[in-house]
Amino acid sequence: MAKWVTANHPEVLFDPAVGPGTFFSAARSVGFKGDFAGFELDGTALEGAYKRGLNFSEMKGIQIGDFIQDKIRNEYPAIISNPPYIRHHRLNLQQKLELRQLATNFLGFPLDGRMGLHIYFLLKSLRQLASNGRLAFLLPADVCEGVSSTALWKKISEHFRIDAVINFDNAAAPFPSLDTNVILFLISNRSPAPLVVWSHLLAPKTEAVLDGVYARNSQLSVTHKRDIFELLATGLSRPPRINITNSVPLSAFARVMRGIATGANNFFFLTSDQVQQFDINKNYFKRAIGRTRDCRKDKLELADLRKLDNAGRPTWLLNIGKQRAEDLPASLRKYIEMGERWGLHQKPLIKTRRPWYRMEQRIVPGILFAYLGRRDCRFIENTAEALPLTGFLCIYPWDPGVEHRQKLCRALNHPLTIANLVFVGKSYGKGAIKVEPRRLDALEIPCEVLEEIGLKPIKSHIQPILLEKTRR
Repeated sequence: MAKWVTANHPEVLFDPAVGPGTFFSAARSVGFKGDFAGFELDGTALEGAYKRGLNFSEMKGIQIGDFIQDKIRNEYPAIISNPPYIRHHRLNLQQKLELRQLATNFLGFPLDGRMGLHIYFLLKSLRQLASNGRLAFLLPADVCEGVSSTALWKKISEHFRIDAVINFDNAAAPFPSLDTNVILFLISNRSPAPLVVWSHLLAPKTEAVLDGVYARNSQLSVTHKRDIFELLATGLSRPPRINITNSVPLSAFARVMRGIATGANNFFFLTSDQVQQFDINKNYFKRAIGRTRDCRKDKLELADLRKLDNAGRPTWLLNIGKQRAEDLPASLRKYIEMGERWGLHQKPLIKTRRPWYRMEQRIVPGILFAYLGRRDCRFIENTAEALPLTGFLCIYPWDPGVEHRQKLCRALNHPLTIANLVFVGKSYGKGAIKVEPRRLDALEIPCEVLEEIGLKPIKSHIQPILLEKTRR
């Protein structure tokens, strides 16, 4: 990163989140002779820079402060950073409003509220990048895969040149202990170009990065020059679709919904022993499954629920109807009162229910999908008729017949279909992919797979009312 960003011999190298001075030290090691500038929120972090051999005079251009909050007038010919990975959950309302304004001022539109702080470091850094300047940023893949990502990168590509996008294989991950898929972006403040270097690194070696940066295929990397329009349409974190085949989206065969969000699993999702301990009639429960690790196969059977039950895993979901508390058995009233003492009825999700202890309703889905994971068999035939919690997505085939369901499961778990998950999901560390309900609708099932299995799309269907509306 340091070698590329300082290749034009800039006078100043700027880092908006200096930390222990890793990039500055690297810049010196590749022959950079200029000055350093930047920001660091925690002044004690700079001690690491001195341990790396940088002296006080070299670091005098570093301000102790908040890069996002500070009003910066200077432009810089070279910017390099691994910005703080702070997700939106850790930002307060005032911070979110300020970041929303920052994005609107720079892009002309606000970003989705689920974008983390790191993307705003990029936007503000681009604003401070001098003409013909170079920027090298490490960012998580979620900046390419969120709701706002397509519009975000389209806007950036219209005003800057995306020189290279470097992805890392699991074996080459820069931060192997973190469950985050990291991408290196190399951008310059020049006229946009029609082609972008896109590289997938296979080994954790400097040579591999340089091969990627300079578009050299080798045993250490696989590199493509990709059309910017294709890259934006596919997603910057995703590989090119070289073997494009005719396909049919999952939405032609089924409807997708998220699993049940209880709001308090420890209260609503119980083991047999707990049901017995609280003396609640099992007629007030439905069988359910909560964790993907509780189902390792491509089929969930009633016998699997019994094994989980015997192992002390919860499989009983409290499913009270609209009855008033006073109309319920004494033991169940006592249990509800305990939940109120815990303050469950005041929790954000739960307090929207009327009454609060009434569970979200779902029809039992014929197929389950492991929402986030690394497993090969992500699609599970639900012969146990269990209700899934939010670790799964519900897949409701338009044709409810057993034979059609079995064929659809085979088609979905086919290696060619599984390979397409990367094009609809969000990527995380160590090969994990997370797929949201509306994105899973778009999963492409290759026509050759459909022909092999003997499965045809449902041309017309009647959508069950309960799939259209979640009962509260």
